Amino acid sequence: MKTPSDLKRYQNNWLGEVESASLYQILAKSEKNQKLSQVYENLASVELRHAKFWESKILEAGGTLPRRKINFRTALLGFLARKFGPGLVLPMINALETSDVSSYDHQEEAKGTTLPRDERSHARIIQALARERHGMKGEAVAKLEGRHRGVGGNALRAAILGANDGLVSNLSLITGIAGANFSNIQVLVSGLAGILAGACSMAMGEWLSVQSSRELYEKQIAVEAQELNEAPEEEAKELALIYEAKGISREEAERLANQVMKDREKALETLAREELGIDPATLGGSAWEAAGTSFMLFALGAMIPVIPLFFFEGSSAIPSCLVASALGLFMIGSLTALFTGRGFFFSGLRQLGIGLAAAAVTFFVGRWIGISL
Repeated sequence: MKTPSDLKRYQNNWLGEVESASLYQILAKSEKNQKLSQVYENLASVELRHAKFWESKILEAGGTLPRRKINFRTALLGFLARKFGPGLVLPMINALETSDVSSYDHQEEAKGTTLPRDERSHARIIQALARERHGMKGEAVAKLEGRHRGVGGNALRAAILGANDGLVSNLSLITGIAGANFSNIQVLVSGLAGILAGACSMAMGEWLSVQSSRELYEKQIAVEAQELNEAPEEEAKELALIYEAKGISREEAERLANQVMKDREKALETLAREELGIDPATLGGSAWEAAGTSFMLFALGAMIPVIPLFFFEGSSAIPSCLVASALGLFMIGSLTALFTGRGFFFSGLRQLGIGLAAAAVTFFVGRWIGISL
């Protein structure tokens, strides 16, 4: 006996599938590339098949189909796709598909059907399309323009921001301790402790982040291996759709997919790369290497306000620390212009103002605490 909550769930599922089908149909009509248009048509047909499934469940439960309407979000995405092309909305659709990827996993009616697998397949295909349209394409354009930095640019960005974190946080710590009227040696020890504590914290956070990503990737690959064993034909179709999304003809895409599927180990590696965007050989990099790099970058920036404290004492210690930090902040801010496109002078002054403002806040808080104690 189906309950009113079951019927409501069926109706919501039906509406979701109808909306998804409508959106994919709009994408298909808006896409100028005929091969990609066909991919969207295929996705829409699967969603309509899902809608039929939930329609039957609604009728079996004695319910009626809800009024077929498109919500504001779907209507807006459709408008943007028609106006500016599917490429603009793919990242948003990718996020929606990712959030709904497990919506059928715990629904009893969906067990034993292709619904859960289809949802995961759709999420991966949209992810691949979004990566192609907004990642690879943009990279190629940037290379032609001569302003591309690739991995090196990302590494530079990480290095600059890591050093900035160290400088600002340790400068704030030192000025806060100084504001409380502690001695020079206490300020120096606090600065050294700040380097070690902050660098260790950053390293641990980076290790956990990368290691968690690696474990997630391993789990995703394990799920992919299970699906490959249980439904190799479905995986072959999925891979063929991804190849179509890359601009390969349907016949050639199917031929390539079938060729890959002959070797299960090679097939799993290819599916991991193409569907999940994971390189099985690296799984996102070494957690220990990321931790060590984060430790060094933070410590490098955190040392800037500490170094003058070894050479100056008394009333000149904190001013010398501020001068060194100001130079470091301006330099770091200027370097951020390499990946923001803003002027070097503007970026340097902006970073200088933000860093000194943070130091001023902790100084006055430290002064207030020192007076109170």
